[in-house]
Amino acid sequence: MLNRIDKKFLDLKEINRKALVAFITSGDPNQSISKKILSVLRDQKIDLIEIGFPFSDPMADGPTIQKSSQRAIEAGANIDSTFDLVKDFRKSDCNTPIVLMGYFNPIFQYGLKDFFLNCRKVGIDGLIIVDLPPEEDHYINSYTKKYNVHNIRLLTPTTHKERLKKILRHTSGFLYYVSVMGITGTKKPSISEVRKSLEKIRKISNLPICVGFGIKNKNQIRDLNKFSDGCVVGSVIISFIENFNKGKYSENHMLKSISDFLANLRK
Repeated sequence: MLNRIDKKFLDLKEINRKALVAFITSGDPNQSISKKILSVLRDQKIDLIEIGFPFSDPMADGPTIQKSSQRAIEAGANIDSTFDLVKDFRKSDCNTPIVLMGYFNPIFQYGLKDFFLNCRKVGIDGLIIVDLPPEEDHYINSYTKKYNVHNIRLLTPTTHKERLKKILRHTSGFLYYVSVMGITGTKKPSISEVRKSLEKIRKISNLPICVGFGIKNKNQIRDLNKFSDGCVVGSVIISFIENFNKGKYSENHMLKSISDFLANLRK
């Protein structure tokens, strides 16, 4: 059976369009509102959705997403509630690819077999494990193949050619190119440098490449999409949720702000 991620990129290629990928943290600020935010992403026809499952020590994330993870943990979010969130979303949307993004320790503690089995049951299409190096892919290889869950890898500006070859051995779905050095949401990417890096990657891999970290507006997306296969936005969406949590927005205002932001990017 064709994975939804593969189908999505094939469909986008046919109409010469690039992917708009949106990230949210599961259970931020609570489960009920997370469901409503996912509905906004569905209504805005986001091409792929990344859902981060909360972790107490999200080392690759900037302050905005770190806080979202903490809010979610305080609200009782965990891997099971993340599966419940996806299961609920699948009642109204069976086509949008969903990627879970997080850290290996919670998955390992949950139990690899049970984790991947539930991924298949609720409709998870890909997995980004931020802190699992390719040398340790043997922990998950048999499960990703058995349950048709893509192992999606992060690439950075410092990933050299030999390292890239090692990463690509067990990577599928697409490549997530981290456009800046450091943590999420804190710097702007250099368009020219990203272009050079992607040109080098394409000489070795035919996988689609989406660019993330530091992407905040449609001008960046327009420029990056001249040579990428899509862009990932996350910190800006999370900032709307943070402002709601601080009492600056009403719930409806927050949901409309996210919707308007994504609609603007679509243009």
